[in-house]
Amino acid sequence: MPFLSQLIGNQVVDYEGEKIGRVKDVLAVQKTGLTHPQVTSIEIGRHGQSVYISAGDIANLFVPVISLNKLWKDVIPFQPTGQDLYLVRDVLDKQIIDVNGVRVVRVNDLELARHKDEVYVVNVDVSGGGLVRRLGLAKALSRPAGSTKGIPNAGFISWDNIDLIGADQPMRLKVTGDKIADLHPADLAEILSDLTRTEGSKLLGSLDVELMADTLEEVEPEFQASLVEGMPNEQVADVLEEMAPDEAADLLAELPEDRSEELLGLMEKDEAADVRRLLAYPEDSAGGIMNTEYVAVPPDLTAAEVMERLRESSPEAETIYYIYVVDSANHLAGVFSLRRLVLERPNQKVSDFMETRLVTVSPEDTQEDVAHIIAKYNLLSVPVVDETNNLLGMVTADDALDKILPTAWKKRLPRFYH
Repeated sequence: MPFLSQLIGNQVVDYEGEKIGRVKDVLAVQKTGLTHPQVTSIEIGRHGQSVYISAGDIANLFVPVISLNKLWKDVIPFQPTGQDLYLVRDVLDKQIIDVNGVRVVRVNDLELARHKDEVYVVNVDVSGGGLVRRLGLAKALSRPAGSTKGIPNAGFISWDNIDLIGADQPMRLKVTGDKIADLHPADLAEILSDLTRTEGSKLLGSLDVELMADTLEEVEPEFQASLVEGMPNEQVADVLEEMAPDEAADLLAELPEDRSEELLGLMEKDEAADVRRLLAYPEDSAGGIMNTEYVAVPPDLTAAEVMERLRESSPEAETIYYIYVVDSANHLAGVFSLRRLVLERPNQKVSDFMETRLVTVSPEDTQEDVAHIIAKYNLLSVPVVDETNNLLGMVTADDALDKILPTAWKKRLPRFYH
């Protein structure tokens, strides 16, 4: 099949062979009911100006010298509308998201096809071969017999899976709403890292609030701040409420102080209060990285009652691998693992099987100290208590190790505690 790159620069002549100009661009329109854009005209350069020729006036488009089916004097110039898509200007070199390969790719060429008397855009070529073709090196890299061995493997995405957002914006898959939402937040974070800040913000803004929050938690706070810079405060506040308090605090710490205060004012009071408490601690301390969404129960509950409480009131906790035991004044009295809970008899009291030899950290401890404690005792999280043994929160292993391990390594750690 022919490609857009094979048309650009071709000579255009009229019915009698008079030279008209050379192809600069090809225009197409997405008609209602059609999955692929239909070519409507070509833009040619003639005497330093652009002239548009309707597809209906072209006798043969897919030849080195494009001929018209009438004399030049009889051609009525095509008038582009706001619905026309300039394939070279608006599509070539745009970035699109390949949800199957979980990557950002660039449009290197477009594959065209004739159906009856019309020409349509059928596929987007994102392969290295498409780039080679545009550079005019395809023949040099292929075998004499016409084999394309030597040209990078072809990679095509059907146009019906493509949606052009706008001429000055990246392309994205039309299936963003469903297939993008099926991607893991870590995969989305990788895609965001391949986009510019503007492009990343647009993609992030297309997600629902919960997925947006999960995705932001997978990137560094500095990048988080750049992604939400242009978003409305109301939308950002909704996202902050969905994020873990420690992650929300990290993001707010990267924003200008006046905007952080505005956002905190828009958040629900309880969520805002949790975040404010974290912001009061140094950002590289246990208090600054702790999470206040933990599971705590009194010692007089039975194992069955704890299980019921977990099902009813703890779906938002970041981790329920450990359940903390507190008295009526919220003093830490013990801890037990979810595994231990599952193995206990239903009528067994928490006070009978909880672990009382506690490993804790204070909110003033450094992140590095917390990481060493977690590594030393092989913990998945560690509780944070004040000088009166009041439970303030807990620090998970990945948050503690963030200080020691490079982010790229830390993100590869399995999250067993989720």
